[in-house]
Amino acid sequence: MIEFTNLTNSNIKEDDINLIKEVMNYAMNLENAVNSQVNVIIVDNDYIHKINKEYRGIDRETDVISFALEDETSMKLPDDIRILGDIYISIDKVLEQAQSYNHSNLRELAFLCVHGLFHLLGYDHQTKDEEEVMFKKQEEVLEKYGITR
Repeated sequence: MIEFTNLTNSNIKEDDINLIKEVMNYAMNLENAVNSQVNVIIVDNDYIHKINKEYRGIDRETDVISFALEDETSMKLPDDIRILGDIYISIDKVLEQAQSYNHSNLRELAFLCVHGLFHLLGYDHQTKDEEEVMFKKQEEVLEKYGITR
């Protein structure tokens, strides 16, 4: 289950949100994270800057921050639904990076959602090997839905 909350004035198409939910659910199924909940919260640069500074000690905005709410399978709702965590995404960064990378806003938003999801699922990119694994998985999921650069 994917919940989207938009805390900005930016208009995100319902069709785009539905497609991104489908993509994220596909990724969750591939990773055996069925019966799980993820919250995606769309914010602006000021909001994500404050989060980045408070929780990561980094005094600048960023594009995506994930907060995992489980170490293994410890966080559960009734009916055994796992709560994976929250993904905060800066819509300002989505628009800026889409333009910079010369692809659609949908592609950038979908990429950041999937990227945040893989972090919640325990993937990271601290080393070159970790980055290769994580980014390969992300691209495979996005390509399945034709969401390419």
